Amino acid sequence: MRRSASGLLCCSLALLIFGMPTASQTNSSYTEQVKRIQNEAQVKTANDYIDKNHESILREWIAITEINAPSKQEQQRAKFLENILRRNKLPIRYDSAGNLIAVRKGTGGGPVTVFDAHMDTVFQPGLKIKATVRDGRVYAPGIGDDTRNIEALLATIRALDAAKIKTEGDLVFVFTTDEETGLTGAKQFTKDNKGKIDYYIALDGGYEGFTYAGIGINWYRHHFIGPGGHTRSRTPPYSATLPLARAITRIYELKVPTNPSSNLNIGMLGGSEVVNAKAADAWLSVDLRSTSNDVIAELDKKIAAILDEEAKRVGMTVKTDVISTSPAAVLPGNRDSKLVKVAEAVHRAMGFDPPITNAGSNNSSAALLQGITSISTGAGPCNDSHALTENCEIEPLYKGIKKILLLELALAGVAK
Repeated sequence: MRRSASGLLCCSLALLIFGMPTASQTNSSYTEQVKRIQNEAQVKTANDYIDKNHESILREWIAITEINAPSKQEQQRAKFLENILRRNKLPIRYDSAGNLIAVRKGTGGGPVTVFDAHMDTVFQPGLKIKATVRDGRVYAPGIGDDTRNIEALLATIRALDAAKIKTEGDLVFVFTTDEETGLTGAKQFTKDNKGKIDYYIALDGGYEGFTYAGIGINWYRHHFIGPGGHTRSRTPPYSATLPLARAITRIYELKVPTNPSSNLNIGMLGGSEVVNAKAADAWLSVDLRSTSNDVIAELDKKIAAILDEEAKRVGMTVKTDVISTSPAAVLPGNRDSKLVKVAEAVHRAMGFDPPITNAGSNNSSAALLQGITSISTGAGPCNDSHALTENCEIEPLYKGIKKILLLELALAGVAK
């Protein structure tokens, strides 16, 4: 929009007299907006619905969890969720990545807000899951990552319907595939819908706070290739496990910065398939993470040099498989965006003093890399993620569902 010279002069004078709005003033306006929504009679009715349905919410949460859904094998869980969503009369569809998508249409004029919870788990196919409840906690593999957030979305949909709340903007609920092994589902969804989404919220972990940027994650499998041989064959040649062991020791001696937040892990090893053979191919996996792409590049360079030196030391070669790469997802200005300020106001309205960080590791990164403003948060506190002993506190989930509900309404807008 063009402005006249006199209009610009007036604006300049106003700024000289009154000054620029301060961050606290801006944050205060979002806080007041969220509080108004929180105190509306319809929203209180929606919260009452959540309070009156604790037992059914817990039962459904457990039922979803007990359907094991390893990455790329989410179909049975998706069908279960589809049946639930059809009872809520939402239009649903699947996309080419197998994501299950449900849309709660707004009255018009509001932003399109996406809430994402991933369906897949890290556990092996065929694992029989049976949840147990004791001492205020529920125990089951996958109970937290990510079925607590799947259930939170389902509960908010029912609460909105029970209170007859209409939003101005569309609420899009996406139950994504393959988050654990490369964010494949979210990458496809955000690529297909770039330019159609105003806000993207990935529910995956978190409770009292949220993240506004994504950590870069590179996964590799590095191989030492040698001649192999029988245990009794002349040494050298050595087993390829020798340079592997030396390299692991040296890699773990590398300095990994804590600021910017960075991590390095060697989680998997492989070698000969029989006891009495020298490995002709010994390999290690590397999981490299940082909020700085420069740090990732520097550590990559140092690791490559170590591998090359140890291979040459015993007359072997190195072969590297790139499993997946995802750069640090930092959207300029996102820390001061409306989405982040509204999310902060929502968390404070719910009684949290939210930690707000830039080291998310989930589907939010897929959105940020497409230029879509995004955060990640979650609906409840849990322990032992990715372990058979995974467990969550039960009671906080209901507060977490109310938090997600308030975030939906604060972003999409409540229609009058």
